Amino acid sequence: MSDKNKALFSEFPPVSTEQWMERVTADLKGADFDKKLVWKNLTGINIQPCYSIENKIEQLQNTGENSQSLVNYRSITVTTAENGNKLAIKAVEEGMNGIIFQLKENVSIANLLNGIDLNATTVSFEITDDAVAFTTDLVAFAKDSNLKGYINTGVISNYVTTGSFNASQIEVIAELVKLTADFPNFKAITVSGTEYLDSGANQVQEIAYTLNSLVFLIEKLSEKGIETQTIFNNLNFKLAIGLEYFVEIGKFRAFNSLLAEVATKYGVSELTNTITAKTSIWSKSVTDAETNLLRCTTEAMSAILGNVDGVLIDAYDKEFKNPSDFSSRIAGNITTILREESYFGKVSNPVDGSYYIEEVSSKIAEKALVLFQAIEADGGFYTAFENETIQQQIAEIRLKKLKLISQRRTPMVGINKYPNLMETVAVDVLSKGGAADSKTLTPRRASLEIEAMRRVTEELVAETKVRPIVQLASFGNLNMRKARAAFAYDFIGVSGFDVHQEESFNSAEEAATESAKSDAHVVVICSSDQDYDESAVAFIKAFRAIAKNKVLLLAGAPKNMDELTELGLDGVVNMRTDVLVTLSAIQEKVQKTLKS
Repeated sequence: MSDKNKALFSEFPPVSTEQWMERVTADLKGADFDKKLVWKNLTGINIQPCYSIENKIEQLQNTGENSQSLVNYRSITVTTAENGNKLAIKAVEEGMNGIIFQLKENVSIANLLNGIDLNATTVSFEITDDAVAFTTDLVAFAKDSNLKGYINTGVISNYVTTGSFNASQIEVIAELVKLTADFPNFKAITVSGTEYLDSGANQVQEIAYTLNSLVFLIEKLSEKGIETQTIFNNLNFKLAIGLEYFVEIGKFRAFNSLLAEVATKYGVSELTNTITAKTSIWSKSVTDAETNLLRCTTEAMSAILGNVDGVLIDAYDKEFKNPSDFSSRIAGNITTILREESYFGKVSNPVDGSYYIEEVSSKIAEKALVLFQAIEADGGFYTAFENETIQQQIAEIRLKKLKLISQRRTPMVGINKYPNLMETVAVDVLSKGGAADSKTLTPRRASLEIEAMRRVTEELVAETKVRPIVQLASFGNLNMRKARAAFAYDFIGVSGFDVHQEESFNSAEEAATESAKSDAHVVVICSSDQDYDESAVAFIKAFRAIAKNKVLLLAGAPKNMDELTELGLDGVVNMRTDVLVTLSAIQEKVQKTLKS
């Protein structure tokens, strides 16, 4: 009998959610289902481990269209028109189809865009001064072309980062809208939301506050006589891309859906806005910086699948130096590879219908709408920012994020997990710590506090010419001692200390004696719980009889912690240990030893 027309997997009986839950409950052996399998995100949504047709997920409407003409942007800082042109020509030759010119002042448009085909290349501009004069020259230069792109005067981004709103910018934007009226593909109003995510906000907050700021601008521009339909036709949104891959896909889809809902309230049914997604500052690292390439890749993937119109990927080394030709080229190649070789942007809305992503998108949209409405009910965007409501709400989420990073519950490669111990990091690229201003938003890396801790180590090395040595002294049960030594190696490596590979001993007595006599400044006891019960007390006594000032740690969670501490144990490293608190305490003790 032919199987040609049989449904795939039809020979297997369907499994109901009830049957699946019964099996999972049995496999969990009494463990809490929610704690073990339900993923809780800081947006307040709970993601189930499995979805089926029984879940009856409702699909969001107006989630956008996967762009068939995705713009791959490179940002160029313009010092002179000639220099900016040279860099732009180079970018186009390297495969970029979009340029963002960052201008501090008006320059010659003819010289800046000389040799650039405006019909083929999208050109956008970020300029805060002389924007009207610049745009007047631009439209005159581009009169016979299909000018595409946007202009960003920083009306929102400057306000939220300085706390001072420049009311004259509204008149400037109104004039820009009029000047660019003959270029429907060039957007004169840019609403930025990157500052929220880069200051520690979650995805729900980024969407809500961006839409709140849009309503604020609509009201201000309407007072200048700009029609609502014209405002929506001229919109470009600049949003950041975070690390949570599927949640970010859902974020962009939810934003499109809510934007359409807001537009409907203003009587606008047709939208021609654009969304430009930029890799976030928050997720980047100055230690093991090459890992930023991986972060940028997944961020770009989620943005493209979330139906954005353009992607700007920062060079992986931008956070600590001026990007090189190589790092800029690699950044641009990420989107090119995704588009040309992985067919991102060439398949129509590939995530539509995915139960998981539809659920994430719907929940984000639901929560963002509630927050958006709450801000509007309390007086709107300007009032909420002036009374610091927005800043306080973001600060609350930021502190939760930083705590998860410090506890290593949010793993960041090269930052709080899997440090590159072969890497040498210059002191001047490491942060001194994150200082928050309650009145403004400060885009920052999530790693600033850990960088500051690493900076203390590098300054100590520069001052004493000694890099603290860590010895992993193991004995007893083979499997447990190796597992705990590996954990301690990874954990303490974040500090920048010279962590040596595990050194095994035949007995606890030998381990205590030899490690106490070694050149190490920090010794970590690595063994099993049973071995600790039998010999930890003897180990510490023997160790302290020889080494009074060395830092002594234990990998694990001993039951008799108080007794061991009284005998001379300085601390423990385990899954619940806070990396910042623990390593800072170790640094302080090592500093006293080295400087005495």
